[in-house]
Amino acid sequence: MEKKLAILRNDPWLEPYAPAIEGRHQDVIRKMEELTANTGGSLVKFADAYKYFGLHREKSGRWSFREFAPNATKIYLTGTMTGWKDDERFALHRLEDGTWEGKFPAGALHDGDLFKLHVYWDGGDGERLPAYARRVVQDNDTKIFSAQVYEPEHPYRFKVRKFTPDTHPLLIYEAHIGMGENKEGVGTYDEFRRNVLPRIAKDGYNTIQLMAIQEHPYYGSFGYHVSNFYAASSRFGTPDDLKRLIDDAHEAGIAVIMDIVHSHAVKNETEGLGRLDGSYDLYFYGDSRREHPAWDSLCFDYGKNSVLHFLLSNCKFWLEEYKFDGFRFDGVTSMLYYNHGLGKAFGGYGDYYDGNQDTNALVYLTLANILIHEVNPKAVTIAEEMSGMPGIASRFEDGGMGFDYRLAMGIPDYWIKMIKEKKDEDWHPTSIFWELTNRRSDEKTVSYCESHDQALVGDKTIIFRLIDKEMYWHMMVGDDNGTVARGMALHKMIRLVTLASINGGYLNFMGNEFGHPEWIDFPREGNGWSYKYARRQWDLVDREDLKYKYLNAFDNAMIELVSKTYDFQALPVDKLWEKDDDQVLAFRRGDLIFVFNWNPTRSFSGYGFLAPAGEYEVVLNTDATGFGGLGLSDDSVHHFTQPDPLYSPSGKGWLKMYLPARSAQVLRMVRKRPVRKSAATQKPKTEKTDKAKK
Repeated sequence: MEKKLAILRNDPWLEPYAPAIEGRHQDVIRKMEELTANTGGSLVKFADAYKYFGLHREKSGRWSFREFAPNATKIYLTGTMTGWKDDERFALHRLEDGTWEGKFPAGALHDGDLFKLHVYWDGGDGERLPAYARRVVQDNDTKIFSAQVYEPEHPYRFKVRKFTPDTHPLLIYEAHIGMGENKEGVGTYDEFRRNVLPRIAKDGYNTIQLMAIQEHPYYGSFGYHVSNFYAASSRFGTPDDLKRLIDDAHEAGIAVIMDIVHSHAVKNETEGLGRLDGSYDLYFYGDSRREHPAWDSLCFDYGKNSVLHFLLSNCKFWLEEYKFDGFRFDGVTSMLYYNHGLGKAFGGYGDYYDGNQDTNALVYLTLANILIHEVNPKAVTIAEEMSGMPGIASRFEDGGMGFDYRLAMGIPDYWIKMIKEKKDEDWHPTSIFWELTNRRSDEKTVSYCESHDQALVGDKTIIFRLIDKEMYWHMMVGDDNGTVARGMALHKMIRLVTLASINGGYLNFMGNEFGHPEWIDFPREGNGWSYKYARRQWDLVDREDLKYKYLNAFDNAMIELVSKTYDFQALPVDKLWEKDDDQVLAFRRGDLIFVFNWNPTRSFSGYGFLAPAGEYEVVLNTDATGFGGLGLSDDSVHHFTQPDPLYSPSGKGWLKMYLPARSAQVLRMVRKRPVRKSAATQKPKTEKTDKAKK
């Protein structure tokens, strides 16, 4: 009798769907055997398409070029070397499997040469970019994209050959290269390396998630309408510039993961894969499933082995060629379901096994995770998945799909709902704690307060929802504006409680750590192609006369606190206290106790809750003056639990504290079961009233 998969043993509620879960598991095994039949069972060897297809300088010095285009009848390599005309010297020859091949003399192509494919098919022809092009550039005047020969005289050599990230916990700084500068223009890999990377290192994050790396024709797509899957976007610089950035990050002990888009592709035919050989179904579905109903893009046909060859090789390429440390897979929900998850509530387990699931996509994503972790066992993979399908972030051996983490996409939605729909008096600790800790025990998640989508024009970040127009007039140090004070206090508390309750990782989008104002609006016709809002105003946080520095200082402090607790994310979250009418929440992780008073008007003196008996020191306080708070409590005072005969046998006592309104404190145990038998209740150190908190 075969052993039951762990995912079924761990969750009895999945038992009715065991045939579907076990069937998917076997589908992956069968497909892997099929794909690796000629590679000795090695998926890593199978994923070598980029070493065969595309343009390559051979050891002999000659050039070779190959393209998979079975529907083509004739193909020429055209470009600056042919005057953009068909030239028989650059004609490709068809091989038996639908691959087209060309061999050229060593001097036929040179660094910087532009080229394309002129593809003919029955009934038509067109210019196309090679599917495996590693560099694609755009002409400043004509705006036309071309592939480019990239063969620098002194190619970049990595200084850090083997990098092992310390991601316990995983602390992600999500960033976009182009909008990473103060200037009104497109930032570069080199500028990011010199100007932004040091900030991230100083902020304490151990992982950078880079968006928009794969080449995309429309800058305003945020990088999600990819045209050239093997080309690092040239609008940010050269491939060597990107390698140098990743290398410097590794030297600083920071991992770099890539936002990879395998869920769909841009519809463009001249720049993308749309009709590379004239057919509609080379990489994509050829029927009604071809176009994504919501994204104006094309959907990959994951049932084709040639598509799996292309996409799996793409994963391996970025790991090996650029030394990325993993991927955040975009749009996983859209891949998993025939209806892309649109309009479905996903209210029960039956919704994950009702026949609407795309088995081919499930198999591809599982194979991708197996491959990635074979290439780099320390690699990080994250699924952007909102339906909650069980097993996404469980090991393949256990019956899952093999992602290391899944994004906790419900948390940002929860905070938006709280801010928009709830009065401050209705922020209940029971609701907050449940939302932040409601997850599968066998899957790790990445928690975050707000997504990059909330920063886009038409939406609002948390700080902008809390403070809105007052940010323009009342962010000067010394300006005691009530709206700003409330917004800053909640901004810090929301971030702290979200980070403090993680079971895997935490993510912050570039600039949100200091409450970056306004929105992101990429240049477009509607704004006169302006870059005014497609940038980050770092000068705001650097100014001593503005309050942004306080939010940044707090973010640094909480990241440092968690970073110094190894495997913080794995420590049990032990709820100590929650009382909705007081709006007080307290929970423990290891030697740290997190205490939140969400009450907007009431401070509590001598507020008690049960905690492990001992002596505690304050290690973080959202209300500290260094973080823009009022400093109502004396953080130098140590707190001692008071014994209670009823709870002493369990090792607990009453911890009594002063809890200022709308603030949070973190305590660290410095000594267990102190000899001291009693403790004085701490009083406010000032005569300031709680009116200042309103």
